[in-house]
Amino acid sequence: MRTWLRSCFAAVTVSATLVATGLPAAACGEDDKPAVPAARTLGDPGAIKNVKAVGNVPDAAGAISINFLDYGRRDVMVVSGEFGLKVYDLTKNPAAPKLVGQVSLPGLWETEDTEVDQNRKLVFLSRDPRAYGGTTHTGESGIYVVDVSKPEAPAILSYVQVPAGHTTSCVDGCRYLWTGGPAKADNQPADWGGRPIWVTDVRDPKHPKVNPEPIELARNDGKTDYVHDVQVDADGVAWVSGRGGVRGYWTNGVHRDPLTNKVRRATAHEPIPYAGGGIAETAAPSRFMHNSFHPAGHRIGDGAWRGQDLIYATEENFVDGCAGDGVLTISSLKGSYNGEGWRSTPEKPFRLESVGTWGVNGQEGSDPASDDCSAHYFDVRGKILVQSFYAQGTRFLDVSDPTNPRQIAYYRPADASAWAPYWHGKYVYVADNARGVDVLQLTK
Repeated sequence: MRTWLRSCFAAVTVSATLVATGLPAAACGEDDKPAVPAARTLGDPGAIKNVKAVGNVPDAAGAISINFLDYGRRDVMVVSGEFGLKVYDLTKNPAAPKLVGQVSLPGLWETEDTEVDQNRKLVFLSRDPRAYGGTTHTGESGIYVVDVSKPEAPAILSYVQVPAGHTTSCVDGCRYLWTGGPAKADNQPADWGGRPIWVTDVRDPKHPKVNPEPIELARNDGKTDYVHDVQVDADGVAWVSGRGGVRGYWTNGVHRDPLTNKVRRATAHEPIPYAGGGIAETAAPSRFMHNSFHPAGHRIGDGAWRGQDLIYATEENFVDGCAGDGVLTISSLKGSYNGEGWRSTPEKPFRLESVGTWGVNGQEGSDPASDDCSAHYFDVRGKILVQSFYAQGTRFLDVSDPTNPRQIAYYRPADASAWAPYWHGKYVYVADNARGVDVLQLTK
């Protein structure tokens, strides 16, 4: 039974084997037992609709995450993965990225959602305890800070050990990093369900300082549990996804703390709750939320906007077959602004109202022979949400009606292992763990 979660556990050696055989590498889970998907149908031709594949970067095989840096007249893409970091120039032909530099770290894991500091031209690579053959039980985790001020000569500025390491995210303008996940280490509290967040001060990137006291505790109905990732919205609220739901925090400015009803200054080390909470079990039975997006600020018009304050989140979950695998969820934040998500208990649980969901099972363009169907990372531009579904490829959804997300296009090559799509310019760049980077253009 594949009842564990994919994006938290596969050992690097298992991942390399899966990539070599054209099967998707496991991205995450609760222990170190790899989840091997069912074999593909022999001769599966794949499927495509309303999408044009304009390019592919095969030398980025093992890719896990993508980000972009603007150098004025120069446009650069950074790709992280099992190889470390690769830097590509997009300036002359964005459909044919040109490799110009790299930091070789073979066996690195996992670097999901790798983030960059646009102003200082820094990349933050998260080292999971399963990197280089380690395990969640005893492996070392931490953060590499990479200087990409010269794209042809990226260089590691520093490395610091951190008690967590699955993902590392910028908060407060990349002055600080929040690092969370994966499953807890043997030397961490027995009653934890997973690793929470540790805060690292990177104002001096050559000398990062890790706060030894973790934050975002008691997130799962009062239990400290697995924090998977953090996305910061355009208003500066940091949205923390993991087991137990999605909760948002102010990390700077003066705000009312709903837990104390006092006004105080928020910091990265002592953030102030804003909104959020558990996702309804009817929408996400596993309640393991992988990543999220909250329309705000200059992005208030992205996604479905009809006067509702919505949080989009991915449930990542794998079970036998496809029907029960993780989906995209859309929930309302109504009723969560007074700390309700922080007061939730098993006896008196608080859940956000579910507005809509979308899963790839049985959808047009899917491979019915594959049970590799969980939702993974997504990106939103206007009313179009693009999302990766591992072996089921990349899906484009019209989310203008949040109660009824509608597929309008898809790209599923026969050997797809799509982990994360990114809008950039007129293209979508897909980090595909087997294929490298696919460059797609929506044609409808």
